[in-house]
Amino acid sequence: GQSYEIRMLDNRKAGDIPEINGKLVKSIIRVVFHDRRLQYTEHQQLEGWKWNRPGDRLLDLDIPMSVGVIDIKTNPSQLNAVEFLWDPTKCTSAFIQVHCISTEFTPRKHGGEKGVPFRIQVDTFKQTENGEYTDHLHSASCQIKVFKPKGADRKQKTDREKMEKRTAHEKEKYQPSYDTTVLTEVT
Repeated sequence: GQSYEIRMLDNRKAGDIPEINGKLVKSIIRVVFHDRRLQYTEHQQLEGWKWNRPGDRLLDLDIPMSVGVIDIKTNPSQLNAVEFLWDPTKCTSAFIQVHCISTEFTPRKHGGEKGVPFRIQVDTFKQTENGEYTDHLHSASCQIKVFKPKGADRKQKTDREKMEKRTAHEKEKYQPSYDTTVLTEVT
């Protein structure tokens, strides 16, 4: 339920894709499973979640906080996606809210479940001659894990403690912590 900003940036090089100059593009933001084994059963996993949480969505756009998003759509059959139009020349921020937690998709054992990693994926499309936004421009994503506030604080604390115990050489294998995550391009 916490709102997180995804800043939409035009990362074209000068002269690239001139046909979108002065035009809107469509982006679809989805929360999907990161683990390949869960990707194969994603439809069943999401159906099970929907059955246990009728009327809820996995992903929403925090419209009052978002800037520059136009024609926002949420499809009732796609509880894990939101789509909107935006102008690449203008400052645009989509604030998303994920309403599921990583441990909702792990088998219950005896407490302290790890939780599955999710992926936030943003797919962007330009308009075709017939007016539909189906011409793929760009995809980017990052891995996330979602916990309840107390669980997230506890997880960060134990992760920090684990890192402090590692040698400098072992620490080099891990990414440093940043205030901002740049989504990685998906090919």
